[in-house]
Parts: sequence; structure tokens; C-alpha cells
Amino acid sequence: MQRQHDRRASKNRNHFTEHKNRSRISSERRAERHEVWSWKTASKESLCFMWQKVKVQLMLSMSFLTALFWYCRRLYSFLAQLLKRWSNYLQRQLIRNLSVLPEVDLLGYSAREWKGETKQAKQMREAYEELFRSCHIKYLRQVRRDNYSVIRAVLFQIFNQGIPFPSWMKERDILKLPEKLLYSQGCNWIQQYSFGPERYTGPNAFGKLRKCMEALKTNWAEISTTRDHEERGSMCNTLFSDESKEYKLYEAIKFIMLYEVVEAYEQIKSRDEPVHNLFSLLFARDSSSDPLSFMMNHLNSIGDSICLDQVDLFLLGYLLEVKIRVYRLHRFNTEEFQVKYPDEYRREWNEISLLTEDDRYYHIPLFRT
Repeated sequence: MQRQHDRRASKNRNHFTEHKNRSRISSERRAERHEVWSWKTASKESLCFMWQKVKVQLMLSMSFLTALFWYCRRLYSFLAQLLKRWSNYLQRQLIRNLSVLPEVDLLGYSAREWKGETKQAKQMREAYEELFRSCHIKYLRQVRRDNYSVIRAVLFQIFNQGIPFPSWMKERDILKLPEKLLYSQGCNWIQQYSFGPERYTGPNAFGKLRKCMEALKTNWAEISTTRDHEERGSMCNTLFSDESKEYKLYEAIKFIMLYEVVEAYEQIKSRDEPVHNLFSLLFARDSSSDPLSFMMNHLNSIGDSICLDQVDLFLLGYLLEVKIRVYRLHRFNTEEFQVKYPDEYRREWNEISLLTEDDRYYHIPLFRT
């Protein structure tokens, strides 16, 4: 019995020990699972916490970038509008100051300017239609209506077409012409020269004339050597929108006309060599029988109260060595509808065209085939 009791006790102890070991192993496993779960939970919580922070930063960054993009877009839109307005303003100012306006449709211009059914209006519209149909003139550039009109129209075309200096001007320094006229030829009366509306300059005339000649020579040389037509046109628009600059050009042309008249007059008096017929025609006028009367009665008033007349146009074409073709609309259906100045010209001379309705104000016709 004792042995059975001992065996049972031993068996119970073994069973208890085994149960204890199983409990211990189970506890260890539960502890390991809890440790793993705790680590995962801690990692997940850490990641969630970090994500919350990153999420907040990302949201702030996105909000900032969205606001920045909106601001930049508004700023760009504002600057674009400002630039557009400023460009339009400058363009309006340039066009307002331009003395030779951009081209317009010829027949459209005719319809606007000559409305009504009067005899003159009908004749002008017919003349414009003839220019459009027979002469292939499709467009027109209006020239400012002042007393420099014809010189402006001629000089603008010379510059715009890149026509070089006349041959005689290449051989002489035009800057020395005022000095030569005053000192070498003793024409001290050029102190009475008038610069358009500025009627009297006195002793300052010589210095002002030299500045005018410098302006003409510099601008002519610069523009005529520019090969690109668009760039040359832009330079012309800039030059002919500055009154102070362009008026110097016109006064220089006037003085060159005076210089040529003095030269021709001296040749006629000395009978050294023949002169062009136009000088005989010019000196035949009572108002220009000599260079002084030509200056006082004609040149001094050009730009102020009168324009060039027909004889002066002959002289202008001759000294600039260009053939000037003029369409005189008020002479439509007559032989004087188209006139060339001068009537005698050299073959190599360039041709420019003018259009006038009254022999006072001139515009520039543009041809299209």
C-alpha cells in the first residue's frame, strides 16, 4: 500500500511539475506574444504620430504652394495687363507723334475723306479709283499737314527705301557748306535765314545750320546703311516722330537748296559752265531773281507759312538726285495728272512718288501688283 501511495504521490508530483512547466511555457509564450504586440503597437503608434506631423507639414506646404501659385498667377496677370496697357499707350503716343502715319486702304481713305455728291467729291473719288485700277496704288501713308509736308514726304521715302547720298554729296562734306557760304563766298546775309516758324536768328544762324547739317548727314548715313527693311522702317518711324530732330533735317534740305542756288547764280554770272534749265526758270521769277531774294521770299517761309511750289520741287529732285513722280488728283483727266520733277533726270536715279489733292499737302502712295 505504501508503494502504491508513493507511486501515486510521485505520479502527482510529475503531473504537477509537467503542468507547472506547461504553465511556465505558456506564460513565456504569452509574454513573447505580448512583447511582439507591444513592439508592433509602439511602432504603429510612432508611425501614426510621425505621419500626423508629416501630414500637417504637407498640408501646410500644399496650402502655401497653392497660395503662392495663386499669388504668382494674379501677379503675372496683373503685370501682363500692365505691360499691355503700357505698350498700347506707347503705341498710341508713337502714332500720335508720327508725322508719317501707317498705311491705310486707298479706297477706304477716299470714301472717308470725300463723302457727298458734290462735283469735287465725285472727281476726287474717281481720281482715287483711277489710281487703284490703273496705277496699282492700293494703300496710302498720310503725311502731317503742315508746311514741311512735301519735304517730309520726299525725305521719308528716301530714308525708308535706303537711298544713299547723292553723288555730289559723297564728294563734298556737307558740314562745311555753311562755313563755305559764309566765309568763302561772302554771303553774310545768311544771318537772315529763318528756321521755319523761328523767323530771325541773327548771328546764331551759322551754328544752327551746322547742327542741322550734322543731323542730316548722321541720320542719312545710319539709315541708308541699314539693310533690313523692317529695321530701317522702325528707325524711320522713330526719327519722324521726334519734331526737334526731323525739323533739323528739313532745314538742312532747305539750306542745301539755297547753297545750290548760290552756286548756280555764281556760275551764271561768271559764265564758266552751263547750269541746269531749272535755275534759269527759278531766276526768271521776280520773287527769286537772285539767291538773297530766293531765301527771303521763298525758303524762309517754308515750314512756317508756305510749302514748296512747283519750281522748288524741280530743284529738290535735282539736288537729291531722285525722280519725283507726283499724282495731282485735282488735275484728274488732264495732262498734268501725273508730273515728274525734274523733267530731265538720269537713268540711275531712284524714283519716289507723291500724291496731292491741292499742290500744298502731300501723301505717300504705296504700290501693290
